[in-house]
Amino acid sequence: MDTSAARQAIFNRIRTAQNRPAEPTQAERDAVKDYIAQHSQGPRPAIGADLVTHFREQAVRMSDTVAAVPDMAAVPEAIARYLDGIGVARSAIAWQTLSDMNWSEAGLQVEFRRPRNEDLVGITGVFCAVAETGSLMLMSGPETWSSAALLPETHIAIVPASRIVAHMEDAFALARAEGVDMPRAINFISGPSRTGDIEQTIVLGAHGPYRVHVILVRGA
Repeated sequence: MDTSAARQAIFNRIRTAQNRPAEPTQAERDAVKDYIAQHSQGPRPAIGADLVTHFREQAVRMSDTVAAVPDMAAVPEAIARYLDGIGVARSAIAWQTLSDMNWSEAGLQVEFRRPRNEDLVGITGVFCAVAETGSLMLMSGPETWSSAALLPETHIAIVPASRIVAHMEDAFALARAEGVDMPRAINFISGPSRTGDIEQTIVLGAHGPYRVHVILVRGA
């Protein structure tokens, strides 16, 4: 269900109560930009110049598995090999934004819809990835459902190398620089779901996927 209309209606009511027009004025937008620009930033750990290598190391540290491919055309075959390797059928649901890839040529059956209970594999892209923590930043939308990364047992994320930023602050800076209208949900995914509630023993997959596999696309 697309909730963007309800979200906008809530914002409109708030702005009406404040005697403001329904849409922010340019002066308001400029004031926000000035505030962000002047806001002090805390210290950030040094991670080196090679963001791709650091991201990969941190993703593995968070219990992800990572495979690198040269370009987007190689992604479907890499996913097929991965599913064969873990003994899972070559069937998945995926974001609508990925529908133009050659899935069938790799022997994959992919449906572009939200997941249902029986779906075992969800394939998504990312808005960006954070090298510092090995995290994936996903933004919800009409074609980029949060549930695709949260409900299936196995989450496969396609990460272009050009979309890896150094720190979490840089992820939000990238969104502002690209003029992104912040969605209803932003998820930072740092490895498979896990809990240590029972006798302090870490269990994967308690509240979401117990596998997260990253396809790192070096030429994208």
